[in-house]
Amino acid sequence: MPNFQPYLQSPLVNFNLPAETVPADNSQQVRANELPLLGYIAIRGELADAAIAAAIVSVTGASVPAAGQFSSGEGGVLVWVSPDELLLVTRRAELGARLAAFEAAFTGLFAHAVDNSGGLTCVSLSGAEHVTVLRHMGVYDFESLAVGQAVSTVLGKAGGTVLRLEDDGVFLIIRRSFADYLWLLLRKVAKPYRFAVAQLPESGSHPLLRLVDKQQASPARKTVAA
Repeated sequence: MPNFQPYLQSPLVNFNLPAETVPADNSQQVRANELPLLGYIAIRGELADAAIAAAIVSVTGASVPAAGQFSSGEGGVLVWVSPDELLLVTRRAELGARLAAFEAAFTGLFAHAVDNSGGLTCVSLSGAEHVTVLRHMGVYDFESLAVGQAVSTVLGKAGGTVLRLEDDGVFLIIRRSFADYLWLLLRKVAKPYRFAVAQLPESGSHPLLRLVDKQQASPARKTVAA
């Protein structure tokens, strides 16, 4: 019997987005694509506790964000969820090292960090009409979402977190169990606005795009090294 080789799959693997991806251009009023196979670490602890905050900073290189905001550092993007919870979006390859670092930094503190990578994914949404699409999907006042802010809200019939890192677009962090539903909803409402599954911009210094492993972004599945 052959040895089973485990592999990672994007939550949106059934849509085969790499095969549909085209170069981005200004004719596309709405562009979207997945940032596949990132790492997601849920951090729990009283954020007002100076010792816990210092431990988080030491592991992530990012400041603890205020309510409704996010910050970024070498360790990734740190999103405020509640007064006692943050979400760190990081490189998948660095998950083990980050979790070990949190365990050491939280020694003696009432705080912990848990890998939630299997339950989440991230979608880029941009273009001139991206806010119009968000209006179709949810009731939040998305026009008021400023650069540097994040909001957890309802999109259609599912929850998600919307982050604005730039004026031209946002990023949606969504649960794996609702990923197919939300992608289909997004495509449906974006269809009248010359929608395209467009290539992601070059990462450069972009705090989220630089976390994407380019070798993982194109295949539908990737074997996990033993």
